[in-house]
Amino acid sequence: MKIGIDLGTKNSLVFVPNKGVVLNEPSVVAVSLAENKVLAVGREAKEMIGRTPDTIQVYRPLREGVIADYRTTQAMLKHFINKVNVGFQRFFKPELLIGVPVGITSTEKRAVVESGILAGAKEVFLAKEPVLSAIGAGIPINSSSGHLIVDIGGGTTEVAVISLGGIVYAQSLRVAGDKLDSAVSEYIKEKYNLAVGEQTAEDIKIKIGTALPEKDPKFMEIRGRDLILGLPKTIRINSNEICYAIADPLKEIIQCVKNVLRETPPELSADIMDKGMVVAGGGACLRNIASLISQATGVPCFVADDALSCVAKGTGVVLDNLDVYKKSVMAKK
Repeated sequence: MKIGIDLGTKNSLVFVPNKGVVLNEPSVVAVSLAENKVLAVGREAKEMIGRTPDTIQVYRPLREGVIADYRTTQAMLKHFINKVNVGFQRFFKPELLIGVPVGITSTEKRAVVESGILAGAKEVFLAKEPVLSAIGAGIPINSSSGHLIVDIGGGTTEVAVISLGGIVYAQSLRVAGDKLDSAVSEYIKEKYNLAVGEQTAEDIKIKIGTALPEKDPKFMEIRGRDLILGLPKTIRINSNEICYAIADPLKEIIQCVKNVLRETPPELSADIMDKGMVVAGGGACLRNIASLISQATGVPCFVADDALSCVAKGTGVVLDNLDVYKKSVMAKK
């Protein structure tokens, strides 16, 4: 049994060969403090965010693409493995392939491997997210031409130039979906004196968020707590305000893309100019993000098909060729 996991800060996706992406759940765990017991994982736990009594704590065990809470990550992985590994196969320990950010340290890598083993895996392999993302987006990474992938996740943005199956140059930036959400809630707090929860901020970004100002902005009514009166209040907000609110974190992402382009060998730069770069990950779902990157860098930019599950699909391709991957990993050691 082989399982590929895109262990994300916001969402985790599980891929099983011949079945595809079988699970897409929020990376959230709810724990009862009195009994120190896991109450819910994934979607059920996410619904509890901001709504729990003192006796229940809701954790997001991954921060900025890496494990922040070891025990709850283990519980979450166990939940995913058990949910997928049912029936007769329950007796066999699966081989896990987990995607990790480029900028991950050896200690952080060890934490991922140990969590996987303790969650019930036989062996745990790690693969770099930009490579998995590029494979999942359908980029022919083994060709001798250069490809640039921008993977905007929940906790990290990974920008990498890939050629001949490997990363030529990459940068990992800990600014992504989470930072965009907090920029939205900060803006609403400052302009309207209204406190909104992280769920609401994420909802606003998904529904009306845009990377470029629009001629016909979209409107949305949001509810929150008035910070002056302390009472519930409803306001109406438009997409151009959200565009202004998230401008700073987006500038950092664009700067990261520019840094990678500056360090790219000239031959590969020419390839990237011809083919354009590909945006994947949850952040690729933000309206006009490709146009913004293209305007800022002068390089054509496209959003990958099914951008959210690119890393998970990439794990599927690597799992099909796991023996080759094992050999290449062993050769690097």
